[in-house]
Amino acid sequence: MDKFLIKGGQPLKGNIAISGSKNAALPLMAAGILADGPVTISNIPGLNDIYTFNNVVRVTGTRVTFDEEKQSLNVDPAGLYHYEAPYDLVRKMRASFYMTGALLGAVGYARVSLPGGCAWGPRPVNLHLEGFRALGANIDMDGGYVIAEAPGGRLPGGSFEMKPSSVGATVNLVLAAVRAKGTSVIRNAAMEPDVVNLCHNLNRIGAKIHGAGTPVLEIEGVESLSGGTLDNIPDRIETGTFMIAAAMIPDSDVTLTRTSKKDLGSFPETFAKTGASVSYNDSDIRVKAPDRLPPVSIETTIYPGFPTDLQAQWATMMTGADGKTTVTDHIYPDRFSYVPELARLGAQIERHDNTAVIKGPQPLKGASVMSTDLRASVSLVMAGLAASGETEVLRVYHLDRGYETLEDKLNAVGADIKRVSE
Repeated sequence: MDKFLIKGGQPLKGNIAISGSKNAALPLMAAGILADGPVTISNIPGLNDIYTFNNVVRVTGTRVTFDEEKQSLNVDPAGLYHYEAPYDLVRKMRASFYMTGALLGAVGYARVSLPGGCAWGPRPVNLHLEGFRALGANIDMDGGYVIAEAPGGRLPGGSFEMKPSSVGATVNLVLAAVRAKGTSVIRNAAMEPDVVNLCHNLNRIGAKIHGAGTPVLEIEGVESLSGGTLDNIPDRIETGTFMIAAAMIPDSDVTLTRTSKKDLGSFPETFAKTGASVSYNDSDIRVKAPDRLPPVSIETTIYPGFPTDLQAQWATMMTGADGKTTVTDHIYPDRFSYVPELARLGAQIERHDNTAVIKGPQPLKGASVMSTDLRASVSLVMAGLAASGETEVLRVYHLDRGYETLEDKLNAVGADIKRVSE
């Protein structure tokens, strides 16, 4: 098991290329089995979750080849014969549950294990199952597996309203509905860029999806989808993470390349309140750290609001703010495993229900810290970059799930991070 050793206090200066979005790539990979021919997906990051999902798809008999150098992934469903996603793979990541909708859409039958993933918060799949039923699927449970079946091999289609809105459930229902016999309507659908990108790419290969980016999706079922090329989008969470890192470390001046402002929702408006100097170009974002960091409280909401995937990073930045800050998560109230770890580094931070209260400015000092999920892990790396002395971040395998070559990117702009085996 690897860990990071971080010597903090160094400003970040230079360019960082943003990788393709993991959260947008996984739905595209699942969509590949819906096509009648091979699908090639561009801008795929080399992450553990990508490799895991490759194997989930391969279990079905689908051929998956990944050219890491070209960041290109090919999905060829010609050999699809086994309509199952097994526990030993699905337990590693929740997104594997997308195979339920994809297999339902492709062949009208799926046997998929209940999912695993980050060890925080109750994230049941009830909404997914209710949606499948609304589209006409028969749903049963068998030994921890969901058995989903479309009568006659194709779903009839139907109407379903999300309560609450869910990215995962929206993706699953889109995958299931795109080759249904009739029309399906999803109300209160997620509007995240991951969903919009999936819909646009499916339309490129023959789907008929209307309303992407709005709360109402109307999907006219089609007989078949052609093969073709699908395009992944830049990782907006990686973009936000590096923007926050540049703002919190004094004297930093970082330019993020191969990214896009349009997928960040309201985040740029909130980020502007930090006083950081920010300039946006077509595919570049430049951030210069402010001379003084003011307290900026946030509350997470569904897109285009402040993303839950950036709240841990924001709380970490606010340890250096001049005053009291609150960070409230309305999406996943249990996503605060980083709070006691930041306190080990000297942060004045406490959790009250779904809110972290931070009192700053408080100088951070290096220590040994540990986290249990992806975003908490990167927040501790950021804290280590800002801290004096050496910080040891344990369990960095979480980072390898969602940040491509994180230490290499940060070291290239002035950080001092070493990956070592425990």
